[in-house]
Amino acid sequence: MSTLQAVVEPTTRTTSLLRLATAGSVDDGKSTLVGRLLHDSKNVLADQLDALERLSAERGLDGADLALLTDGLRAEREQGITIDVAYRYFSTGERAFILADCPGHVQYTRNTVTGASTADAILVLVDVRKGVLDQTRRHLAVASLLRVPHVVVAVNKIDLVDFDEATYLGVLAQVTELAEALGIERVVTVPTSALAGDNVVERSTRTPWYDGPALLELLEQLPPAEAVLSESLRFGVQRVIRPQSAALEEQYREYRGYAGRISAGVARPGDEVVVLPSGVRTRIAGVDTPSGELPEAVTGRSVTIRLTDDVDVTRGDVIAAAADAPPAVTEAEAMLCWLAEVPLRGGQRVLLKHGSSTVQAIVTQLHGRLDLDELKLHAASAFDLNDIGRVALRLARPLPLEDYRTSRSGGAFVLIDPVSGGTLAAGMTREPGRAGGIEWEI
Repeated sequence: MSTLQAVVEPTTRTTSLLRLATAGSVDDGKSTLVGRLLHDSKNVLADQLDALERLSAERGLDGADLALLTDGLRAEREQGITIDVAYRYFSTGERAFILADCPGHVQYTRNTVTGASTADAILVLVDVRKGVLDQTRRHLAVASLLRVPHVVVAVNKIDLVDFDEATYLGVLAQVTELAEALGIERVVTVPTSALAGDNVVERSTRTPWYDGPALLELLEQLPPAEAVLSESLRFGVQRVIRPQSAALEEQYREYRGYAGRISAGVARPGDEVVVLPSGVRTRIAGVDTPSGELPEAVTGRSVTIRLTDDVDVTRGDVIAAAADAPPAVTEAEAMLCWLAEVPLRGGQRVLLKHGSSTVQAIVTQLHGRLDLDELKLHAASAFDLNDIGRVALRLARPLPLEDYRTSRSGGAFVLIDPVSGGTLAAGMTREPGRAGGIEWEI
């Protein structure tokens, strides 16, 4: 694991999209940092700034409270804490960003899981005066489990320790030790002052001992996440397309397609594929869009795929590359982030949603709960809200679950309460005994 604080190789200038999630403990200055990032990068409209200054004046503040740019809910403004994921869209000359500002309070860790689940990078704030806290450990553990490609730690409020290098280096050592224990391959740290703007958008002259990029500069330079284009095709079927009227039936009598989104790989006519969980092999006959047929479609594209053979395909099935299609299984091991108020116990019946498919399942065993201090799994009879742990699952019918460390799309699922329909947990399928990350065995 390497920790960078100075040199980051820039990528070619581009307006590529980066999905960024922010996290950190309460009062680490996260909302202020995000507000500063938006304000100083000139992504705040004039009327927004006027409203912000007016609201700040009503609160008796001398200047604009930039935290209010992201704390949009009335309850958040009254309590002074972030309690929901606030999404913001902004761009610079180098890159476009979708920013998920996640809550810092331990009660809302489940919102952090939601925000980080699709992120290309996560920005975790640490108060330089407090160092790594329990919630910092929890957020970095979530980043490790979700395999967020880039982890950035902003060591904030550096102005409150008179920009002292030794204090910053002490926090850096804590972050490095924790990242190594969690199996995070690389973490980048930046000393910042969200309130004053030091090293947020522009490099600060008050940290001469830091020769790395400002935070925004770093985010613009982050290399793209490891491309899922290189992975084999995975296409979850969301709908079977057939003519829906007599006129269309006459014109498109033979048409049968399968609509969905390519979660990994590339779909091309002629490619050999297998339909899961049935295991029937066939080939792609065509890739259609409302604008016409495509010679190929890549990850993230929503298309309709036609097959050469008339095979039985329904919603929830997965069309995968035949060369390395995952087996459909009825039993699985997984790591869970428990998100419900009601505890999880062994033997509990749930619904498991994987892609477009939802099946009945039983949590047959709780193998262990993650201890955030030791970063090891310990025996547990129940999982409470925000607990992270390993479980065994039995499914009512086969699903093509993959190891999450191999495929984020193929290994992710959610557990749902079969009675209320509420989300119970975010899950990551894992093969027992595989090396890497948090210690697997108790």
